[in-house]
Amino acid sequence: MSSKVQTNKAPAAIGPYSQGIVVGNLVFTSGQIPLNPKTGVLEGDNITEQTHRVCKNLQAVLSAAGASLKSAVKTVCFLNDMADFAAFNEVYAQYFTEKPARSCVAVKDLPKGALVEVEVIAERE
Repeated sequence: MSSKVQTNKAPAAIGPYSQGIVVGNLVFTSGQIPLNPKTGVLEGDNITEQTHRVCKNLQAVLSAAGASLKSAVKTVCFLNDMADFAAFNEVYAQYFTEKPARSCVAVKDLPKGALVEVEVIAERE
């Protein structure tokens, strides 16, 4: 049995999906792009600013589900440009201090012109 995660502290879904799903003791977040949860507008002009917003959005979704970034076991990261990899990693490391398993790939485009999108699988605490 699964349950949907919903919080107004993260951006509302911009399509037919949930912010996250809880299955048993695991939380699966949808990919978060750097949308400001209050305005729904893309926040940040560069990879550093956008990665901070993405991580804050993920914190909000995980918190609403009874998890946190520290309980993350796997992330999947999408970058618009692999040239941003080092700057992305610098910010990412500030939030994912427990170093979960991770995949990171470059993609052609992301929704709303975002530079970064991240999804997380975490254990509930």
